[in-house]
Amino acid sequence: MALSSNSMQVYGYDLLLGLIAAFYVFMAPYTKVEESFNVQAMHDILYHRHHIEQYDHLEFPGVVPRTFIGSILVSTLASPFAIATSLLQFPKLYSLYSVRLALGFIILSSLRFFRIQIRKNFGSQVEAFFVILTAIQFHTLFYCTRPLPNILAFGLVNLAYGYWLQRRFYAGLNSLVFATIVFRCDIVLLVSPLGLELLLTRSVSLRKAVISCVIAASSFIGLTVMVDSVMWRRMSWPELEVFWFNSVLNRSSEWGTHAFHWYFTSALPRSLLVAYPLSVLGLFLDRRIRIYVIPVLSFVTLYSKLPHKELRFIISALPIFNLSAAIAASRIYNNRKKSLWKYLNIAMLGLFLISLGCTILTFMASYENYPSGHALKTLHKMGHLEHNPNEFWVHIDTFSAMNGISHFCENHEPWRYSKEEGIPIQEFQRRNFTYLLSEHAQINGYKCLLSTTGFSGTRLHAGFPPISLVKKPKVYVHGNVYNEEIIHRSWPGC
Repeated sequence: MALSSNSMQVYGYDLLLGLIAAFYVFMAPYTKVEESFNVQAMHDILYHRHHIEQYDHLEFPGVVPRTFIGSILVSTLASPFAIATSLLQFPKLYSLYSVRLALGFIILSSLRFFRIQIRKNFGSQVEAFFVILTAIQFHTLFYCTRPLPNILAFGLVNLAYGYWLQRRFYAGLNSLVFATIVFRCDIVLLVSPLGLELLLTRSVSLRKAVISCVIAASSFIGLTVMVDSVMWRRMSWPELEVFWFNSVLNRSSEWGTHAFHWYFTSALPRSLLVAYPLSVLGLFLDRRIRIYVIPVLSFVTLYSKLPHKELRFIISALPIFNLSAAIAASRIYNNRKKSLWKYLNIAMLGLFLISLGCTILTFMASYENYPSGHALKTLHKMGHLEHNPNEFWVHIDTFSAMNGISHFCENHEPWRYSKEEGIPIQEFQRRNFTYLLSEHAQINGYKCLLSTTGFSGTRLHAGFPPISLVKKPKVYVHGNVYNEEIIHRSWPGC
């Protein structure tokens, strides 16, 4: 049976968003410190399996524990490809591609569910603009493959939005409860205004909602405690510990603070781009969207009270704002032949192009934001000595470990790696490391062999394009001066 044109269009949207997300994976495969727990957990699940004593989190537990449930799900989905790459003796970096693509598949599938409900409730044209807006923005498709707790929660929030449009309110609430209990306790800031609105509009009954959410919460608490207590080797409900650390002790502010308005004046404009003004316009053009935007707007406002702010904390709000923007874009496009609307349409198309340019620039900056990953890849290419039976012992300092290196980046024997922390810089000359990856340009006992640059800012100038990236050396690769075979080889230098 031939596919209908409507089905081909829907799958075309999936292909478009999937290809963009995959492009980001292959161009910027490395991960940073905030992704380290889940990416190391995925590596250990794939390569150490039931040997929990070898898992990275036991040596480097981080400030607060995180759940293994998302890592187990993604690793299971990616395991056939990871097994194949191991059998073919490909570098482990190929397995990093597989877990990130598997995560992207999960998140984009949940976004697809929401998008289909958009078509059923607001029409195919609104759906089309929703896809276009998502495609020309950077953060949703770049982050959807990144193993962050926020992204694992994001998939459940997308399901909740889809259930909301289906008027399956209890299923939507249970999805948000799952996200809150297991992945991100701060999703409670979305559950609260949404639940209040559903009660005020009599979409749910208080008694039935309480019973449904309590049963769901009890089940999800049991699941996370059962799984994570085994993995952490102690009784553990990770998100309860995260809640205590961030909210009760307010320790998250140690990682930096922003003003109350930062989400509205910086994060949302950068992530939504043209959809930011369009989302506001959508509230006036179609009153149906207001019941969806108000709880999400409340979520961002409530989150703004916490001093420590990052864009990824509110990424779950973007689909609803994009829906409001898509409604406005559809209305402008349909009325483009009328006098005033004609100018609005021209302005909108211009803003679409500007948004695309901003996304390209942001991607270029992000590509340069993983200097240690690029440094280790270059070292693997240049530092291997043929017919040398000795090990290559590489020390990775804290800065390098935080900016692009995970266990997926490591090669098999004869390479060996150390992430030992707290070594004074003068102590390295008494150690027998073959290579060092360091943020320091000079280290006694070692010669700087090469360096990699990283994103440092932007510069305005005359000409086209009017903005260029500023890059500075970030990571230096040093060789042990007592290893003459390495030192006397040709290196790019620093």
